[in-house]
Amino acid sequence: MISLYVGYDPREALAYHVFCQSVLKRTTVPVTFTPLHEPMLRFDGQQDGSNAFIYSRYLIPSLMDYQGWALFCDGDMVAERDLLDLWALRDERYAVQVVKHDYKPATKTKYVGSPLECPNFAYARKNWSSVMLWNCAHPSNQALTWSVVANAGGKYLHRFEWLQDEEIGELPDHWNRLIGEEVGGGSLLHYTLGVPGFGHYARCEYSEPWHAALLDAMEIAGESPRQIVERAYGRSDV
Repeated sequence: MISLYVGYDPREALAYHVFCQSVLKRTTVPVTFTPLHEPMLRFDGQQDGSNAFIYSRYLIPSLMDYQGWALFCDGDMVAERDLLDLWALRDERYAVQVVKHDYKPATKTKYVGSPLECPNFAYARKNWSSVMLWNCAHPSNQALTWSVVANAGGKYLHRFEWLQDEEIGELPDHWNRLIGEEVGGGSLLHYTLGVPGFGHYARCEYSEPWHAALLDAMEIAGESPRQIVERAYGRSDV
């Protein structure tokens, strides 16, 4: 069984459900989905950053009682491959395993035209934390208490400063392909600049897999949501 934690932001709630649908479609073992939603966590943590789960992802070892393994993914993704193949890469030598991106942002702004619009800052180890295979039982992860996560600051957390470099394992880069920032597709498509559900990105590169997962998530006994609403209320603008 895969323990999967997913970043959830109410301003792009649809993205969370699209990602979960893509995982359900392709993954061949049971998966537990845990949305990192601030009101559920009652986490009075840091509030800066571009989304609502920017710091709560570092609570995962604590949420797992510092036992076993867990996978974290940003909610603005689509799985194009069985997550069992990613889960099989767990390596006890490491406290966490990530795709070690080394790039400069291609654009100065992300989430253009949406309520999440913000600068696309460059910083060391940017996007490493958007997919993390957590060895929650690793002794070094004991440092991530709720108090530390709430107060340590973005530099300490996003740059994995509680770990030695040799404790950070590397995943193949296709497990976190940054759409619009990198060339080509991958096993996990990461719409880091904005999901195709936002108008500005509706026809972005690799928008088709996202829209296909959206349609899968909306499927119900052969009827579209619009047909169901029209039959129930006589109109589609409810």
